[in-house]
Amino acid sequence: MDSEGLHLNIDYVGSSGIILSPEQKAALQTSLVILKNSGKFHRVYFWGKILGVKDDYFIAQGVGRDEMENRKTFYSKDCVHWGLLPPATKAMREQSKLAQGRFTGDPSYEFEHTEQKKSEDGEEAGEEETKSKMRFSTATGELEGLNETTITIKEEDRLSSVIAEIDEDVKIVPRSAFIKTPDGKINANRSFEGLSVSESAKLCSYMHFRDAICLQEKSLLQKANLDKAIDFMDTLEEDIPKGSWSLQFERGSGLVTLRSLLWLGYVFYHVPGTHMYGSCYVGNGEKNLDLPFML
Repeated sequence: MDSEGLHLNIDYVGSSGIILSPEQKAALQTSLVILKNSGKFHRVYFWGKILGVKDDYFIAQGVGRDEMENRKTFYSKDCVHWGLLPPATKAMREQSKLAQGRFTGDPSYEFEHTEQKKSEDGEEAGEEETKSKMRFSTATGELEGLNETTITIKEEDRLSSVIAEIDEDVKIVPRSAFIKTPDGKINANRSFEGLSVSESAKLCSYMHFRDAICLQEKSLLQKANLDKAIDFMDTLEEDIPKGSWSLQFERGSGLVTLRSLLWLGYVFYHVPGTHMYGSCYVGNGEKNLDLPFML
């Protein structure tokens, strides 16, 4: 959700239970402008809020001209002071999946995950803290050695990983809102005038704002009718499992909202016939892994 006009745009997702207090709106309007100027960003987006046990994290993202590549993520607990989150690497994201439970609200908090492995001769301990234990095996009737490995995960790293995963899974934009230039850069389409009411009711009119995954698997016949400058991302109708999005019209046909059932709390809105669209996430940062069994 663009920080410019945030106090007005936040009302579009109010029907989904996403609201900000007048104090938070006033603080965000001021601090996000300062963040944009100090970071020399082309645009700053209010990403949303991740709920913690003690405190909540307000998330903002600053982007350059190429909005898919030049992106930095910031967090705040008071809507005034912003801290830069480390970029989520592949190893960091894999390790963060081991942390269970809700966020605490303290960025310096460390989650601990313990793994038990059968010890073998000549096995060397890694960087993690390793302890040796003995266990009686009922199968062999002998004592077996166990290596107990404790992995620590900082909440700041976990927060960065969850935001990156949400962006990859459910961050969406309307079709033709962004164009791909011949040199490979992705810029906002200045001639985008919005989707029509009939187009906005179709999932194929919305695209994941990430590098294409399913597009590479399509045949040449399927790609024949695609525009390379516009159709360079995956559409929502290709998502697995089917039915992971809830599309609804509000205010007659004056507003369309899409809610993700995979990441509960993510809401996208678009006003048909205008260039107004945006998204916001307010939730506890936990993925709905039971979705395939709920459909």
